[in-house]
Amino acid sequence: MRNTNKIKQPLSNTALLMTITVCTFVGMYILAMIIWGGGFLNPQQFFDLFNNNAYLIVISCGLTIVMITGGIDISVGGAIALITMSAVVFMEDHGGGIFSSLLIALGIGLSIGLIQGFFVAYLKIQPFIVTLAGMFFTRGMTTIVSKIPRTATNEAFVALKDTYLNIPFIGTYARNGNWIPSYIEVGVIIAVLVVVVLWAVLKWTRFGRNLYAVGGNSESALMLGINVQRTQFFAYVLCGLLAGIGGFVYLTHTGAGNASNATGAEMQAIASSIIGGTLLSGGVGSVVGTLFGVLSLKTINNIVVASGLHEPYWQSITTGLMLCFFILLQSVILSNRKKKLGNLAG
Repeated sequence: MRNTNKIKQPLSNTALLMTITVCTFVGMYILAMIIWGGGFLNPQQFFDLFNNNAYLIVISCGLTIVMITGGIDISVGGAIALITMSAVVFMEDHGGGIFSSLLIALGIGLSIGLIQGFFVAYLKIQPFIVTLAGMFFTRGMTTIVSKIPRTATNEAFVALKDTYLNIPFIGTYARNGNWIPSYIEVGVIIAVLVVVVLWAVLKWTRFGRNLYAVGGNSESALMLGINVQRTQFFAYVLCGLLAGIGGFVYLTHTGAGNASNATGAEMQAIASSIIGGTLLSGGVGSVVGTLFGVLSLKTINNIVVASGLHEPYWQSITTGLMLCFFILLQSVILSNRKKKLGNLAG
């Protein structure tokens, strides 16, 4: 008689850690709604997690791509500052438009990715050193482009910045009884599209499989015929391109160029990727997990504020504790998982 029972395959490390992050975020947000209520019961506060952090979602996905290969990139914050300042100056002083500003953003991001990728993949320089130099360079170049903050007044760009997409049937009633629909900004649509495209790339393309193989064991990947250097190179190129997209998304949210734009964004992106289940050692990671890593990180910050701890250092402390918790959790889960799989194999 034919056995119709299917043997259940264990979740991969990437899927397991992503599931933990998603469940953590959902549980944390529901708990916040029950305990603190207030703004957490307002649908717009949930959508503002996306509105205020769309750029962070994009650059965190870029960090995830690089970290899957076992690398790191701490230049993305400086890249965003340079991109936003260059785009605003181009629009204000040289009559540029939206499309040309987007090309500038993508060009700067792509150039940074090409240079850093070449140094890391082909010259074998440590990623931290290369991207640290990139961080200092981009911050310095931002000041050269303009020493003072600039605001975009281009009519077409301002119209794009002020464009909102209302969410049907979701919103709140004001005190006067008027219905106020919830909304998302243009940058959120871009960020979600980036997550979807990268998820498909990582899941169904050879390049995506190569990224995991290189991060898991570069020597084994080389023996399998994978071009390790080229894979690492294109990982940094893609990260740079995503920094360009993230810079333009940042600009559509703030509408201003400033040397201090996105200060600390690289560390938040790394933290979001780790919370989302990406391992610093490489080989494990998911952009969907990274998305929920960003949402979890920002939700815990909102909880801290709702608790009455308004000083900025409290947010830094909770972020550090949350990061340590997820690193410890990942270590324990993967260690136990390795032992169980080893026992089954034995």
